[in-house]
Amino acid sequence: MNIRNLGAGLMAVMTLGTMTAAPIAANAQRSRDNESARRQKTKNDWRNIAIGSGVLGLWGLLKKDNTLMFAGGAGALYSTWRYEQDRKSQSKTDRARASMFSRSSFTRNGKRYQRRTVVKNGKKYYQFVKR
Repeated sequence: MNIRNLGAGLMAVMTLGTMTAAPIAANAQRSRDNESARRQKTKNDWRNIAIGSGVLGLWGLLKKDNTLMFAGGAGALYSTWRYEQDRKSQSKTDRARASMFSRSSFTRNGKRYQRRTVVKNGKKYYQFVKR
């Protein structure tokens, strides 16, 4: 085994490790953000991983290293797929939220909730109050 093959294998392992560890670490740090913002951040993480993996694949292609080329290409394809899944999920969540707050009231478990407008620190928020 020569130094070139060892370097190529090491780069492939680092890329795959980054693909799995980056989203996990990012999720742990944003537990207090709302769901839509969290999905946006995760979506951006997958996009960035796809770009990095694509660059690795192109580098492998230029260096005629099949290991890097296929690892980078597979990482880019998987990350792109995950990006699309998060994009669709974020849109669905945002539509459900907009639908909920477009109502003036709703009933749940026999209790009626009325929408109220609250202004905090100069920002307008909606909340539902039990009637």
